[in-house]
Amino acid sequence: MKEEEVILVDKDDNPRGTMPKMEAHEKAELHRAFSVFILNDKNEIMLQQRAAHKYHSPLLWTNTCCSHQRVGESNLQAGKRRLQEEMGFETNLKELFSFIYKAPFDNGLTEHELDHVMIGYFNDVPNINKDEVADWKWMTPKAIKLDMVEHPEIYTAWFKIIFEKFYQHLIDNLVENES
Repeated sequence: MKEEEVILVDKDDNPRGTMPKMEAHEKAELHRAFSVFILNDKNEIMLQQRAAHKYHSPLLWTNTCCSHQRVGESNLQAGKRRLQEEMGFETNLKELFSFIYKAPFDNGLTEHELDHVMIGYFNDVPNINKDEVADWKWMTPKAIKLDMVEHPEIYTAWFKIIFEKFYQHLIDNLVENES
């Protein structure tokens, strides 16, 4: 099976070509990615715990799902595809913002991504793909923020960055604008 390719981009999100995913992470090349946040009508965010065999950040808690866009795929198409692949459901998504981050890992790989953050709403139980996701749970933004202070080591690097930098965006998009 051919390794998944990522879309290399400049700081303005203009495509510069493609590269195998592992090579891009080994060379810390800036590439396009996305992070999906699903909220319910109780203003909780669906978190996922990454599967144990993931090549980085195994068993860490993170946003509902994330991955990389494919060539010819819009951000929203990519988000919906991966949400179905990882969490087993579909819902409408809205793109909130994008930002660039760089996070080196202990295994020598580096995430250097222009991350498109999306939000959607869902009130049911996901049908998780155990090859991708170890577990899931609902938490309020306030509870996540407090838990990150007490247990930062159990969360992925990108999730902590998104949460710190863009907490207010998430709060502004709660169902009833309550935190």
